[in-house]
Amino acid sequence: MIRLKRAYEPAAPGDGRRVLVERLWPRGVSRAKLRLDEWAKDVAPTPELRRWFGHEPGKWPEFRRRYFAELRANAAAWQPLLAAARRGRVTFVYAARDEARNGAVALKAFLDRRL
Repeated sequence: MIRLKRAYEPAAPGDGRRVLVERLWPRGVSRAKLRLDEWAKDVAPTPELRRWFGHEPGKWPEFRRRYFAELRANAAAWQPLLAAARRGRVTFVYAARDEARNGAVALKAFLDRRL
């Protein structure tokens, strides 16, 4: 099972394995406060794709298509996350303000299809 949580929300015992799925560290959050089990930088969208998207809602469908292509080409980055989700609860931690359209949401959709 995969859950999503913003980096600015407090960690909770029910989060299970907490994985930051961003290339950049969330602004203003200390490592101690974030309480991560892993920082999976390589599973995040490439810097070029992230900059192109710019969190513009109209680009969301194309962002997903491009990001999924990146993920298919880099299975070694996401397969450990899929394996962890099969064993128990995993929470993807992200920093984006838009809770409906961001890399973590897309990554969860991509992996949910494989669960």
